[in-house]
Amino acid sequence: MSTDNKTAAKSSLGVKKVMVLTTAVLTFIPFWKAAAVVLCDFGSSAFYAGGIAMRAFGPAFPWYILFVMLFSGILLTVYIESCSLFVRGGIYKVVKEGLGNRAAKIAASAIVFDFILTGPISAVTAGHYLSGFINSTMSYFSVNIRVPDNTFSIIFALAVTVYFWRQNIRGISESTDKSAKIILFSLIVAFVLAVWAIITIFIKGASLPPLKPQFTEYALGWSTKFDWMKAVGLMGVMMAIGHSVLALSGLETLSQVYREIEFPKIENLKKAAITVFIFALLFTGGLTFLSSVIIPSDLIAAKYHENLLSGLAMELSGPKILRLFMQAALVISGTIMLSGAVNTALIGSNAVLNRIAEDGILTDWFRKIHKKHGTTYHMINLIVVIQMAVIIFSGGKVYLLGEAYAFGVLWSAVLETLSLIMLRFKQPQTRTFMVPLNFKFRNYTIPLGATLIFLFLFSLASINLLTKRTATISGLTFTAILYTVFYISERLNAKKANIMFEEGHREEINTSTVSTLNEALEDLEHQDRVVIGVKNPDNLYHLEEFLKTVEGDSTDIIVLYAKPSKDTIFGKGSLKAAPMDDKEIFSNVILIAEKYGHGIIPLMVESNDPYYAISQVAHTADADNIILGVSGSHGANDQMERMVMAWGAVHDKKLDHPVIVKILWEGREVTFKFNR
Repeated sequence: MSTDNKTAAKSSLGVKKVMVLTTAVLTFIPFWKAAAVVLCDFGSSAFYAGGIAMRAFGPAFPWYILFVMLFSGILLTVYIESCSLFVRGGIYKVVKEGLGNRAAKIAASAIVFDFILTGPISAVTAGHYLSGFINSTMSYFSVNIRVPDNTFSIIFALAVTVYFWRQNIRGISESTDKSAKIILFSLIVAFVLAVWAIITIFIKGASLPPLKPQFTEYALGWSTKFDWMKAVGLMGVMMAIGHSVLALSGLETLSQVYREIEFPKIENLKKAAITVFIFALLFTGGLTFLSSVIIPSDLIAAKYHENLLSGLAMELSGPKILRLFMQAALVISGTIMLSGAVNTALIGSNAVLNRIAEDGILTDWFRKIHKKHGTTYHMINLIVVIQMAVIIFSGGKVYLLGEAYAFGVLWSAVLETLSLIMLRFKQPQTRTFMVPLNFKFRNYTIPLGATLIFLFLFSLASINLLTKRTATISGLTFTAILYTVFYISERLNAKKANIMFEEGHREEINTSTVSTLNEALEDLEHQDRVVIGVKNPDNLYHLEEFLKTVEGDSTDIIVLYAKPSKDTIFGKGSLKAAPMDDKEIFSNVILIAEKYGHGIIPLMVESNDPYYAISQVAHTADADNIILGVSGSHGANDQMERMVMAWGAVHDKKLDHPVIVKILWEGREVTFKFNR
């Protein structure tokens, strides 16, 4: 063929239009970033859980906080098993599969209540730590100015909420980076504080706090009306644990970020869970215990109940100026860590509402994605507005927020654990992980360990209904309101929900039109590159097989859909929603990518010859491999012949490296190597 003829052929066959998908979920994070997101909430309870428990039942509080931290390791196994069942899991999916739709809506309402309060209590506490440090500094330098604690805390909490609202609008990958930095700095500060506290104990001496709780009248709630609920013995212990259980908040976030964890997913989830447990045990449990040993209990009650760890810093042995510096470091750590909990609250609540919206329960307005960042910004905006209202309504009082906090924490855990038990019988297939303590009975694995966890959680939650009046009233009210919103929205959206159920889940996807393939592929960063052609949403075996075997994050994976077209031209355009047919293909692609935790580069081109388009993309990307699925209309050998002809039309010189083409289907493959 002459040069002119080749040029004419390329012009007629070439890619006409290039579109890059901009959906944010196509990147994945390592286990330590996932752990950092969780710890910004779960670990941050060290700054307020002890003070709240102290106000409820006195000097015995560190024993019960420590017990709750030990129990968190057991509860984490429940979340690991639930994640192993559903990549896009979380409490809503697990409860829906285990207990049904109504229970799932109740569970979702409870956990959203938890997340709604996570941000405010953390941000308000951060404000108290900061205002306390400012006042201590003013006092040290004899400046007669005092910052009003509650007012300052409200203003600071609102500012932090707005900041992380912006970060979440921009996407999780940016937010998790900040969470990781927060946890690293907090770890360094906690280590220095713990070492200094231990030295102080050796210098001053110390005695262990009492074991017996001493409840205030308010902390007993309605239990005083029942003779059988005396705050003594086992009942007293359970009541005290119930007042300490708010320290468990944040574990559900692990389920929400699981879909973002990179390959290998389950192994990295286990690493994240172990990291979360060890950090929380030492940070929350350890520092709370050291605080109770060093600070007199009456001083905690009078001065440090809203900034307990600041009190620990100021009661250490050593010159006051050094203690003030330690308090400064602690306050910086606490302020940024507690502020980071606002981030985890937004991520968690947004994920829960997104999962509900995917079932058609919420209208499309809730799921609308940001044109630039690909995030569900309507949901994020709604969550932030509610959180800001809670901050203002609380008046800056940490104890009031803490009293309401435990409802969502406990009841969501109760429903998730019960659902996991039911799923052992409804879906008895082999699991990659199970809560320990099981025995076989016929074809079922009986969950003895999970049952014991459920009974313990249910007992705590039932007792808390009577002892924590604020939590019961506010929690039941919020849950009822949100459940009603779900119910009404589902009825209004019934027709659309039925269509969504019949068609299956389709991801909300944005596409950005670019001028050239080079522009679409300019962000390739790895030496190894593969182009995977997709066409049929029900025939993605070849994609799944590749993602099963590829090692780590060492390959740029370009997933290409060559959409048939005859008369399109190159051109730039703004972001727009992808057509429904394209959504079906890429929804399935995204689900598979999430399942294995591999980042992909989804690309859609319009061309009148898909084989030429695949060759052109592979040539532009300098790919090492091309992987295709077998066609339903013609065989693999015919496909390979077309691929060879298309490659010859695109590339007419010797390659720097061979390019291997594979056509995969179950149990078989056809391979060809291009050397030029």
